[in-house]
Amino acid sequence: MDVRLDGRSAVVTGGSKGLGLAIAEEYARSGADVAILARDQGTLNEAKARIEASARGRKVAAISCDVSKADAIRRTYDQIMSQFGKIDIYVNNAGQSTRGPSETITDEMWQSDLDLKLFAQIRFCRLLFPQMKERKWGRIISVLNIGAKAPGADSAPTSVSRAAQMAFTKALSQEGAPHNVLVNSLHVGVIVSDQIKRRYDRERPNVSFEQYVAEAGRGCRWAAWAAPRNSVRSRPSSPRMPPLM
Repeated sequence: MDVRLDGRSAVVTGGSKGLGLAIAEEYARSGADVAILARDQGTLNEAKARIEASARGRKVAAISCDVSKADAIRRTYDQIMSQFGKIDIYVNNAGQSTRGPSETITDEMWQSDLDLKLFAQIRFCRLLFPQMKERKWGRIISVLNIGAKAPGADSAPTSVSRAAQMAFTKALSQEGAPHNVLVNSLHVGVIVSDQIKRRYDRERPNVSFEQYVAEAGRGCRWAAWAAPRNSVRSRPSSPRMPPLM
């Protein structure tokens, strides 16, 4: 199905690499102007050039933003509005897999994870929601993982933050539905991206990267089997754009 987004503008956090970049590229190819957010400006510039090469004529903004900071979100929102005039689509994709035994997780680690995931989503939506409701059109997509529904041992704080995001998404979806503002979460399994490579490098397991990814994929399938029937049954895959319908 060819979904056209001509005349729309989209914001993708964590948009310089992996799934976020793949989403931003597909949106631009579908006709949308796109703002990608991440912390490293050099990586953002490379991602911007890649998007512009595959979707000529589209506006692409590459903005360095630490979405765990409220003031950075406000400045970035104002900058996007000054360039695009409106925001139709928001993809909350920023995050990292911080996890371990619960007794080892400090208050600072908990707060950092919640700021990066849950509060980034809350703060952006607080700014975006009024304009979307006024125009009677908006799409908000939060990229989560299946741990939000079926957390495993040693999966905090990330699984707890993701579960809180899922609850916020459900609440916001009911607020937005009467105004044609659709709010959904995308629960992914293992995607071969920079994040799982960093995790492999950090853990230094005594297996090849290919074996590590395969084992992670099997773990996701077991978690999905134990989860509610409407959860995603996942396998390692390449990034692609989430649906907008």
